[in-house]
Amino acid sequence: MKNTLFKYENGLLVLLSVTFGLVFVDRFALVYLSPFIAKELNLNNTQIGLLVSALGITWALSGYFSTAWAEKNNKKKTVFIISVILFSVASITSGFATGFVMLLLSRLLMGFFEGPTLPLIQSFIAKESSENRKGLNMGILQSFGSTLFGFLLAPILLVAIATQYGWRSTFFFAGIPGLIMAFLCWKFIRPSTASVNTTKTNDESLSFTQLLQYKNMRIAVIMSCLFMTWLNSCMTFMPKYFTEIQGFTEGEMGKTMGLMGFASLIAGVFVAGLSDKFGRKPITQIFVLIGLIFPLAIVFLKGSGLQIPAMFIGYFMFGAFPIVLGTVPSETVPSQSVGKAIGLVAGAGELFGGVLMPFVCGVLADNFGLEMPFYVSTIAALLALIVSFSLSETAQHRLSGEFKEADVK
Repeated sequence: MKNTLFKYENGLLVLLSVTFGLVFVDRFALVYLSPFIAKELNLNNTQIGLLVSALGITWALSGYFSTAWAEKNNKKKTVFIISVILFSVASITSGFATGFVMLLLSRLLMGFFEGPTLPLIQSFIAKESSENRKGLNMGILQSFGSTLFGFLLAPILLVAIATQYGWRSTFFFAGIPGLIMAFLCWKFIRPSTASVNTTKTNDESLSFTQLLQYKNMRIAVIMSCLFMTWLNSCMTFMPKYFTEIQGFTEGEMGKTMGLMGFASLIAGVFVAGLSDKFGRKPITQIFVLIGLIFPLAIVFLKGSGLQIPAMFIGYFMFGAFPIVLGTVPSETVPSQSVGKAIGLVAGAGELFGGVLMPFVCGVLADNFGLEMPFYVSTIAALLALIVSFSLSETAQHRLSGEFKEADVK
């Protein structure tokens, strides 16, 4: 048992999964609490979309540039620990917001500090993962962390706390655990896990343009934009849609959102594990196709007993996220550029799907109704499915320890 269950790879996976989960708790706390916040601060749908976009733009820029700086200067662990501390502090300050502008500033800061956490965490996992567990570990990282805490527990617990003690107290609750995890990560993560193995000759980190010379990187960037559009178009406006259009109570809304988190918890492990066995491309395509069900069920099965089960099944598309945003980039580029590559893919998705589209969907919702964001989500999933046919398989390349010239064109 000491050589299997209790080895460093597994301990690191659990630690980073929990830390990543707290990132998503802080990020989506505003979404889950939007009915409370909008009522007190008198916010419209456009302003809610802007608050989501604000975090996305600083997340995207910081995710790429901060990670690139950390890799170049071999400071990945230092940047990671500081980021975890400061995004936790930024979350706590959100509870003091007295209006839209102050809340907007808090979200900008939170996004800046959260940005590098995902690419750095995934680069740590990619480096320490056994070759036959890379896809599975990436899936566990996202499912056990972001989905268990951010999508399953957070909507239930945060809404319950907001109902009992007010929405401001929930931001205090959400921020404190991050400070604890920063300390544990500082103590547990080995220097070798975060070190960048480079030489002064041929192993220097790839530039932005060099990364995009890989076809899979270009495809992953496009799919990331569409994936994040699918996710954020729904997640940003689901709480208001359920409470205002379908007449759910805040508690019922929170439980429904939590159920979607349970779906992504299963999908993150199940789908990523399947990709290790059957390949990244076919598994991604299957579950993106299934993802079309999710937004359509919200609109067209409203009030039906089939709505929640259909949404649950459709949300299994979330299992394809770690494959496209983490595993494929890590298996496409040289090891010394993995963090930057993941930061580029995730950052592009944030800029388009996390910054532009929540604002666009907010405007559409104010002018044409709250159903519009879910139509946008449907279109995004359909386009992602089409684009996925251009993706090159990577699992066999990594298992053979080879990078093929055909991937760079």
